[in-house]
Amino acid sequence: MPDTILYGDDRPLRKSRFSYGISNDIKGLSLDNYYKLLEQTKSEGTICVNAGYARYGLSEKPVTTAAHYAANWVRYDKGRTRFWEIGNEDYGEWQAGYKIDIAKNKDGQMEIISGELYGKIFREFTDSMRQAAKEINARIYIGATIVEADDKKEIKDNWNKGFFSSAGKSADFFVIHSYYTPYEENSKAENILNSAVRVTDNMMSHLQQMCLENKVTMKPVTLTEWNIFAVRSKQQTSFINGMHTALVLGEMAKQQYGMACRWDLANAYANGDDHGLFNKGDEPGMPKWSARPAFYYLWYFQQFFGDKYMESSSADTAIVVFASSFSDGKKGMVVINKSAERKVAMLQTGKKKSGTAFVYSLTGGSDNSSFSQRIFINERGTQLPAGGPENFEEIKAWKYSFNNKLKIILPAMSVQYILID
Repeated sequence: MPDTILYGDDRPLRKSRFSYGISNDIKGLSLDNYYKLLEQTKSEGTICVNAGYARYGLSEKPVTTAAHYAANWVRYDKGRTRFWEIGNEDYGEWQAGYKIDIAKNKDGQMEIISGELYGKIFREFTDSMRQAAKEINARIYIGATIVEADDKKEIKDNWNKGFFSSAGKSADFFVIHSYYTPYEENSKAENILNSAVRVTDNMMSHLQQMCLENKVTMKPVTLTEWNIFAVRSKQQTSFINGMHTALVLGEMAKQQYGMACRWDLANAYANGDDHGLFNKGDEPGMPKWSARPAFYYLWYFQQFFGDKYMESSSADTAIVVFASSFSDGKKGMVVINKSAERKVAMLQTGKKKSGTAFVYSLTGGSDNSSFSQRIFINERGTQLPAGGPENFEEIKAWKYSFNNKLKIILPAMSVQYILID
C-alpha cells in the first residue's frame, strides 16, 4: 500500500498511520479482543471490510487482492459473524479510497470513486466472501453502502443509481448512516427531538423510491451508524440524546428497518461532544466506563419492547407512542413526552379488560440548562455530575392496576417504558 493515503477533502497530506487486527497495542482494539468483547457481553457483531483497499492497493489486481483478504477474514471468523458490510461511507471525500493516485494504480481505475465502480468492487468482494463462507459451511449476509438522502454533491447524488446499475440485486441488505442533526450545529432540544421521526421516515422513503426508480427489489435497511451531530452544549452526552434514541428506535420498528447499530461504545469526551455510550476515563469527575444517559434509554427499550410492532396513536402531537406485543401476550409501550410541560395521558388498550401496568419513567435533571447530563429513573438519580443512578437494575417499577383505561402522568421531557400484563 502507499505510504500516503489521498482523500478528497482539504486535509494536509502526511504519511498514513496504519493499525492492524492482529496486534497487542493497548491503545487499540485488536480483532481477537473484539471477539472476546462479544463473548463477554453476549452480543453479536457486524464486520465492515475495507473496500477502500481495492482502490489504493498497489498490487497488480488491487480489487481481487482486497476481495481475497476479505474472504480470508470470513474463513478466520469461522461462522461467528452473520452480517458483513463492504466498505464504510465510500462515497465520502473523508474516506480512504475515495481518491487515489492513478499513476500508482495497476488496473486503470479512475481517480475519484463512483457508485458504479463501488458496485463492481462490491460484486467481486461478495463472490469471494460467499465462496469462503461456503467452504466453512457458514451462512453470511452482505450489505452494500447506500446514500440515505438526496445530496447536492455529484458523487453522492448519483451513487445509488450507479451502484444498482453495476451490482443489481447482489446485496443482501442496504447499509446507511445518519447523524440526524445538521453538522456541528448548536442544535436546540426541540430540533434534536423532532429530527428523530422525520429523518428516519425520510431515509426509508428515499431508499424505497431509489429501488423503484432503478427497478431493484427492496432489501432490509440497516442503520449501522447513528447519533446526533449537535455540539457545543453537551447535547451528545445529555438526556435529550437519550430521548432521541427512544424516538429513533420506535420509529425504526414502525418503518420496518432491519437493524440499528449505535455509534459508538467509547470515544473522547471533548467537553460533551462525545458519541460514546460510556466514558472511557476522560470525563471530569466521572468514574471510568460510567454510562452516559443514552445507555439507559436504550437498555429500557430493549427490556420493554416486544417481538411484534403494534399500531398506536396519540391525540397530542407532543406525545409519541410506540406499542408492541410479546410472544406471551404481554404488551410493551414506550410513551414519550417531547414538550416542556407536564402532561396527563389516558392509555386505552382497545379491549375492555383489567390488568396491571409496570412503569419506569426516565427524566432529566436541572443541570446544564436544556441538556442535563443526569437522568432520573422513577425519581431516583445519582450524586455524580452525570449519568444515572448506581445499581439502577434494582429500582422497582411503579405498579398500577387498571380496568380498560390507565391514567398516567408524563413529566416534562420524559420517556415512559410500560409493560401491560
